[in-house]
Amino acid sequence: MFAIIGIVVTIVSVIGSYAAGGGHLGVLWQPFEFTIILGAAVGSVLLGNPKSTVLGILKHLGMVFKGPHHNRDSYIELLSMMYAVFKLAKTKGDLALESHVEKPDESPLFGKFPNFNADHHTRTFLCDYLRLLTLGTSNAHELESIIDGELESHHKVYHEISHAVNLMADAMPALGIVAAVLGVIHTMGSITEPPEVLGHLIGAALVGTFCGVLFSYAFFAPIARNLQMSFDSDHYYLLAIKSGLLAHMQGYAPQVSIEFARKILPDELRPSFQELEETVTNLPPD
Repeated sequence: MFAIIGIVVTIVSVIGSYAAGGGHLGVLWQPFEFTIILGAAVGSVLLGNPKSTVLGILKHLGMVFKGPHHNRDSYIELLSMMYAVFKLAKTKGDLALESHVEKPDESPLFGKFPNFNADHHTRTFLCDYLRLLTLGTSNAHELESIIDGELESHHKVYHEISHAVNLMADAMPALGIVAAVLGVIHTMGSITEPPEVLGHLIGAALVGTFCGVLFSYAFFAPIARNLQMSFDSDHYYLLAIKSGLLAHMQGYAPQVSIEFARKILPDELRPSFQELEETVTNLPPD
């Protein structure tokens, strides 16, 4: 919602003010200038990034308008799910988790938490480490280093996506100059035309510089920033799983383990202690 409002405010402020000051909107419509700037920017992304990063940009671009994949309700569900998992492991032993982690699609335990269960990537992340517990892994410090390595790998992938968009934004002012120079070259070829024609051609050339700067600082740089913040927000989802798992391995009660996970969340995502306690108290029986 805020992204759409931001786009509308930018366009109305810039184009509306230009028109209100007596500017002619028609001269701003220069599709070939747009093609030069945006086409070259997209081409630079294709040239400078692997296929996974390019596809990642396309896949996650919707986050600019929808926001992060996980909201506050998602974290309440996640903490509740971890409570149910840790409670089962405490009462019946870690081996009781084996059937759930081996066939998570058929697990009645995960089935109680539909949003988490639908996130196959995160569910696999959790099940992989729960499987290690069922196989006898007991050293929390060793497991922590492995989790940190995987989290760092995830973070690098997402950073490359936002970084690629940011580099595209950085290039656009220069590409706008390229479009403007080409427009000037075209104008010089029409130097014998009357002043009104030359004025139109020069104005069209300058639109390239205008659009390059506008696209960069008003749209693509904010998009890169928005993506990075969304990725950082979703990163806490995996950090909460890590904190809960390590607390469970060190022998804490389920209530304490999920409290460890709750406390690492930022304020806007963290449920209150009373809210979480009420939620886990009302969980359906196993």
